[in-house]
Amino acid sequence: MASGATLISFDKVWKSYGQGEAKVHALAGVDLAIRRGEFVAIMGPSGSGKSTAMNIIGCLDTPTAGTYNFMGIDAGRLDRNRRAILRNLYVGFVFQGYNLLPRTTAVENVELPLIYRGVGARDRHDLAMKALAEVGLVGREHHTPAELSGGQQQRVAIARAIVTRPTLLVADEPTGNLDTARTHEIMELLTRLNTELGLTIAMVTHEADVAGYAERTIRFLDGHVASDGMNFEVA
Repeated sequence: MASGATLISFDKVWKSYGQGEAKVHALAGVDLAIRRGEFVAIMGPSGSGKSTAMNIIGCLDTPTAGTYNFMGIDAGRLDRNRRAILRNLYVGFVFQGYNLLPRTTAVENVELPLIYRGVGARDRHDLAMKALAEVGLVGREHHTPAELSGGQQQRVAIARAIVTRPTLLVADEPTGNLDTARTHEIMELLTRLNTELGLTIAMVTHEADVAGYAERTIRFLDGHVASDGMNFEVA
């Protein structure tokens, strides 16, 4: 649920690749804003610019021109190391493919971001167990990914993304590998985390019913924002 303060803003953002006649504009002067606590779906066909926009939002890439502002910081002008610090402190990521370590238990997977932060073993374990409880995996903490269903593996990935209490969750096709029932379970979980934790979520999806769980949908086409509007509540 949005609180009104702007967390993310694009001001005439361009992203170009190549030189001369081969130059391609993945983003062409995009303006947009996402408020703190908002749940936004980002849609568009292949090549529309949505993935490029998400890479910039997640501080994985920078604009060629224009300004990307994140939490009051001109993130587009930061060098790679400073963007990495910003990501580690404030951004969590969830991907279509889960990206879990296969021989590592659920709780050990969730502990990973805390290891990078230098959190002690006992605190790390406690925080990871709490995050797994928040995503509904009590009793599954010591299972490896091979012992978990696809939906459960994605819950572990979400727990890993939220264990550091990020300001922003970037979700790239988070239900792309799941059946319909598991898809709705994961979307209900993300909706609850958005509401209960005040987590800002930016989610790429190609499925309209998945986008419907968000408060708002931004549609990209040919490097531009083609539409940007609030969603009706999903029944």
